[in-house]
This record gives sequence, C-alpha cells and structure tokens, in this order.
Amino acid sequence: MNKRTVIVLLAGVLILGVGGYAAWRTWDRGGDAPKYKLAKAEAGPLTAAVSATGTLNPVVSVQVGSQVSGQIKEILVDFNSPVKSGQLIARLDPETYEHRVRQAQADVDAARAGQGVQQAEVSRARANLSNAQRDYERKKTLVEKNFISPAERDTAQNTLDAARAALASAEAQVKNGEAVVRQREAQLAAARVDLERTSIKAPVDGIVVKRSIEPGQTVAASLQAPELFVIAKNLTDMQVETSIDEADVGRVRLGQKASFTVDAFAGRHFEGEVRQVRKAATVVSNVVTYTVVISAANPDLTLLPGMTANVRIITAQKDKVLKVPNAALRFRPAGAADEKKTGAAVAPAPTPAATTSAGGGAGSGGLAQQRERLVAELKLDADQKAKLEAIYDGMRDRFRAARDLPEAEKSKAQERNRSEIREKTAAMLNPEQRMRYDELASEAQTARAGGGGGTGRIWILGEDGRPKAVEVRLGLTDGSMTEILSGDIKEGQEVIAGQQAATKASGMPGPRLF
Repeated sequence: MNKRTVIVLLAGVLILGVGGYAAWRTWDRGGDAPKYKLAKAEAGPLTAAVSATGTLNPVVSVQVGSQVSGQIKEILVDFNSPVKSGQLIARLDPETYEHRVRQAQADVDAARAGQGVQQAEVSRARANLSNAQRDYERKKTLVEKNFISPAERDTAQNTLDAARAALASAEAQVKNGEAVVRQREAQLAAARVDLERTSIKAPVDGIVVKRSIEPGQTVAASLQAPELFVIAKNLTDMQVETSIDEADVGRVRLGQKASFTVDAFAGRHFEGEVRQVRKAATVVSNVVTYTVVISAANPDLTLLPGMTANVRIITAQKDKVLKVPNAALRFRPAGAADEKKTGAAVAPAPTPAATTSAGGGAGSGGLAQQRERLVAELKLDADQKAKLEAIYDGMRDRFRAARDLPEAEKSKAQERNRSEIREKTAAMLNPEQRMRYDELASEAQTARAGGGGGTGRIWILGEDGRPKAVEVRLGLTDGSMTEILSGDIKEGQEVIAGQQAATKASGMPGPRLF
C-alpha cells in the first residue's frame, strides 16, 4: 500500500466520522423535540347547558289535617286511593261534639225563653206608664180647680217618671236578651261546625299519596293541625325541584328547555322547561344554591313523587358554529408568557370586564382591548374616541379597587362598574352606533348564557414547526368544545390541544466515534 492510498483511507474515515457525529447530534436533538397533540377546528351545533339533580314532586300537594281533636273512628281511603273534592275520607269520634251541640241548643232555648219574660216586662211597664200618665193628667186638672193640693200632683208626676224609667229599663233588658240569644246561636253554630269537622273530607280531586293515621289513634289539634293525609292534586302534571349553584343560576331563564332522566327508567329522557327560578337562597356548609322548578308532563303516570331526577337545562344553543376543544384553549407551550384570559375576564361585548389576574381583579389590558374593539366595531370619530378613553381611564382605578373586596361584594362592585360604563358609552353614541352597541351586548348575553364568552389564545404549528399564538374571541361552550366567534382560525385547521413529552427511539446511548 503506497502513501497516497493511506492518505485517501484516512480522509474517508475522517469524513465518515464527522458525518456520523452530525447525524447523531441531529437524531439526539430530534429525540428531545416536543411532540404535540393536534385537533381540528370543526363546524357543527353547540349546546350550552347546566346540569343538576332534583326531586320530582306534584305541582299541587295538599296536606289534609284536622281542626279538632279526637280519636280516629273510621278511615275510608288508603294509599293510592283516588278521591274527589268533598269526599269523606276519615271520621273522628263525634260523641263529644254532639253533646256540645245539644248543650249549645239548650242555651239558645233558655235565652229565647228569657227573652219572652223580658217582653212581658216591657208590656207591663207600658201599662203602668199609661196608668201613671192618666193619673197625672187627672190630678193636674184637679189642682187647677183647687180640688186637691199641688203635693198630690207632684206625687203623680214622680210616679209617671218612675213608670217611664221602668219602661226604658224593660226595653233595654229586651235588647240585652236579643244579644244573648244571638250569642247562644253563634255558640250553637260553632258547635255544629266542630261536629262537622269530625268528618274529614278531601279538599281537592287527586290521589292519596300518604296516610299518617290508623284507626283508634288520637289526634291532638291544640296548637297546629296534624297531618292526616297528603293528596296529590294531579299526578299527570308534575315538576322537578332542583338546586342550581349560584355560579350557574345567572344563566337560567324562564322558558328554557330542559330534559331529565330518572334511575327507574334508564335511557329514557323526559322533556320540560324552566317554570320558576326562586329567589330564596339555600345555604348548606357555605354552599349557596337556588331552587329552580322545571315542568314535567306525566300523562301515563310513569313518574312517581320523590324520584331523583338528573336535570340538564339548555341555556343557549346554536345550529352551526366554528368550535375547538377546550384543551386547545388551555394549552400553553413551554416558555410562553403565563397570560390567562378567561371569559369572565374579557367579555366579547361592550361590557368591559377587565382581564382578571390570579387575584380576580381588573387589569388594564382587558379594558384596553375592549376600548380598541369598540373603536373598531362602532367606527368612533376622534371626539368619541377621546370621550371613550376618558370613560375607561376613569373606571380603571375602580376596577382595581374591586379586586381587593370580599368575593360576595366583588361581583356586585364590578357589575356596578360595568353598568356605569355601558350607560356612559351609550350616551355618547349616535342612533346607528347605539344599535350596533346593543347587538354586541346581546351577543355577549348569549355567550354568558352559555357559560362562555371572552377572549382566548389558540396555538397552531407555524411553518417552522414551532407553536404560533392566535388570538380569538370566544362564544358558547358546552364544557368540552367552545365556539370561536372571530380570529384567524378556519374550519378543518389543526390546533394544538396538548403536548406529549418526546422519547428517544432507543434507550441506548448515541454512537461514539472514538
């Protein structure tokens, strides 16, 4: 082997070594590169809903009690018995009340007899008065003729006055007797009512769903009416009473569609709608809930009172929207600024709820974004821009102050701030701008009803393979997908929904050249 051949071989080995090292470094770096989970933005229907559990109850449930005390003598209905209004369903022992009626009747008879005696006294008093009047007139004439002395006339005058007083007294006694008769008659009527109340009757048409008494049981109604039966007025029309968390109750409105299931009929869905949102709060272990009543038609009597219902209230619905998985909105690549923008922070309508930080306060960035959006959407002129900037600048400190308030007061203070901004902003707009402003407000309300709204950031893969941020405005959400109202995202476009740590192809170390 000559010297030239040796040089060529050494040069070849050196080239192979350098190339192999470069390939190993490239392989090593590729093994450490992050791998992303991708999802596609898709178009389709989106439904926002609130889920909760509740209890099925009759719309009208009447507790039948007793207004009098006594012993249950007879029970004429049982569980599940259909009853009509006025139907006799139980009877108390009436003997005591029958005696009270007889006693009251005797008192009435005695009062009426006493009234007769008093009437006779009135007649006698009138006769005495008439006699005294004639005697006085006669003696008065005799005195004028000097046949008798004036003293006899005066005596006759006194007798006449006494007769008049006696008649007045007798007439007063008659009136008193009449009052006593009416009093005794009222006592008799009350005794008869109590006797009638020993017969327990159904107050409404319905079905007996509960019976709390047995024959021979003593009922005491001294302080309050004891419960004897519970009658459901109409089991074909029922309702679900469900507890909605205070965070979701603001999205619930009268007339919203709802569906529910019960464990007894798995796989079957029952339809209804929100009939009532009760304003009285229920606080259990510092958890605040509100009762929402949902109608439940039950024509075949399948549903029974007391069943547990799993309720889903549809708060907003759209037939076709551009939507992405919520995981794509939560994703943040390593090294990206930790700026989280939530729907509660930056509202998509002219309600300038500023960006919330970890402390829940208002940030100037959110207000600035809202101001810029209003300028673009409403096409404000220079004078209006200056007024809008003054409004927002004046409210910035108030939003920051609300951040430090207790949670219960914070939301109220922020809502007052937002309301003031809405009023001041609307006042400076012309009719056309105000119409557009109202449309934006309606859009925001719809988004809030769906539990969404605000702005967010989605990451896509750029041409260089690195994540690229895209700012978007959000709409409805169903908990897994969120509507994209605006932003540089198209249907079918892939977005980053997560990151998976990359692993090397082999656990063996890279090749060593020397």
